[in-house]
Amino acid sequence: MPPFRTSLRMLGLALRDALGRRHKVVDAAHHLEAAMRWLCRAQDAAGRGGVSRSYSLRWMRSHKRRGWLGAYPETTGYIIPTFFEYAQFTGDPDFRERALQMAEWEIDVQMESGAVQAVTIDFPPSPAVFNTGQVLFGWTHAYRETGDERFLVAARRAADFLVQAQDPDGVWRRHGSRAARPGINLYDARTAWGMVEAAEITGDSRHRASGTANLDHVLGVQYPSGWFPNCCLDDDERPLLHTIAYTMEGLLGAGLLLENDSYIEACRRPADALLGLQRRDGSLAGRFDSDWRPAASWSCLTGDAQTAIVWFRLFRLTGEGKYFEAGRRMNRFLASTQDLTATDPGIRGGIKGSLPIWQEYGTFEYLNWASKFFADAMLLEAREPSPS
Repeated sequence: MPPFRTSLRMLGLALRDALGRRHKVVDAAHHLEAAMRWLCRAQDAAGRGGVSRSYSLRWMRSHKRRGWLGAYPETTGYIIPTFFEYAQFTGDPDFRERALQMAEWEIDVQMESGAVQAVTIDFPPSPAVFNTGQVLFGWTHAYRETGDERFLVAARRAADFLVQAQDPDGVWRRHGSRAARPGINLYDARTAWGMVEAAEITGDSRHRASGTANLDHVLGVQYPSGWFPNCCLDDDERPLLHTIAYTMEGLLGAGLLLENDSYIEACRRPADALLGLQRRDGSLAGRFDSDWRPAASWSCLTGDAQTAIVWFRLFRLTGEGKYFEAGRRMNRFLASTQDLTATDPGIRGGIKGSLPIWQEYGTFEYLNWASKFFADAMLLEAREPSPS
């Protein structure tokens, strides 16, 4: 698309968001399918192995392009289970085949150390702890689906790297992502969950112990209110909902696998705090301070979707209808931000980084992980009977 047309498109999208205009919400299955088709186009744009990081309307200086960006190993890794789940849900074998292509591609790009590289594939590879932890979800799911030893070997190598990279107190301080500030990142709780998942197939007690050591550290520093310090890509005083939700997901996922009530309760406290902060339209603020005061007027759509996932999983665990209703309201809000009729295939069915689109998270981008988490939230709603 010529630059002037791209600028006009950006201006039009920004104006629409500024005016508070939303898209028509139709049946949930249609929204879910549109998000999955967008992810398929993102995979095809990157060569049908890994999934393109995003569709960017602005010129990305770091990537030296706009449009579909390079394949992203980290997020491709946790998109794999979404494709397996959607294949089972729909009976469409193409999604299973695509998931396997992603998992095999992840083996092809795995580093010699067992690590997964930071950022996209078109950058010089450097090992990244969080990224490695996220690809564990893809390899463990692929191994369970197929029994193919290649996926087990890749998961074991990655988990071994994470054991070696971990400090004695359970924290990963080395090999951070280029996208985040250095130091302690409590959202590595989602890496810890990946280690617990990996231990289920490797049978290696070191992998499970590594995961629990990190989660125990999270419990030790979490505020009584449920808020998490050291839990942001760039501003620990006002963490993104996205990274708060990563931490909740890690605690809940590992807690359910290990039947550890302490981890589940550590997730439930922030999830309950956020229940009371849901806006009238179903959304949440993009950032929160240590008193759970909204610290941004805009919304981080990725974090919104992740929080809906946490609420639906808590509903499944507890049967408390408040979680289901909050998740359903969030899904309706997210669906209203999704353009189902755009002629631009990079926009149609995708989910923006921020609302409004010009705000600081994924500025003027449609992110593959935003669509992935939205699809996961919609699948969870579809599979749960409404509370009576």
